[in-house]
Amino acid sequence: MHYLLFYDAVENYTTARTPYRKAHLLHAMAAHQRGEIILAGAFANPADGAMLVFKSDSPKVAENFAKADPYVINGVIKSWRVREWTTVVPKELGKASIRETTRWASPERSCSSRRNRCWA
Repeated sequence: MHYLLFYDAVENYTTARTPYRKAHLLHAMAAHQRGEIILAGAFANPADGAMLVFKSDSPKVAENFAKADPYVINGVIKSWRVREWTTVVPKELGKASIRETTRWASPERSCSSRRNRCWA
C-alpha cells in the first residue's frame, strides 16, 4: 500500500530550509534505506512544498516521518497531510494486475485517438 505525504511550506521556503536541509535529507535517506520512502521531492515554480511517496501497511509510517522531520519541527513546513494512494502503474508497485487494468482496451471496445473517444 502507498501513502502520499504532502508538505505545505512557509513563504520563504528555499531560504528557511537552509539550516535544516542536511538533517532533513539524512532523515529522508534513512527512511528510503529502510524501504519506507519510494520517491520524494520538492515542488518547483513555485517552490511552495513537497511530496513524498511511502510504501507501508499503515499511514503511521508517513505520519511518524513528518512528526520527526527537522523541517516540520522547525516550522519550515506550515502544514502536512497524508493520503492513501491506489497505485495502478507500474504493476509491481500497485495492487492491480495487467489483466484488470487493460479490460477497457479489449477488442470489443474501439477508440478513436483522433477524437479521444471510446465506445463499446
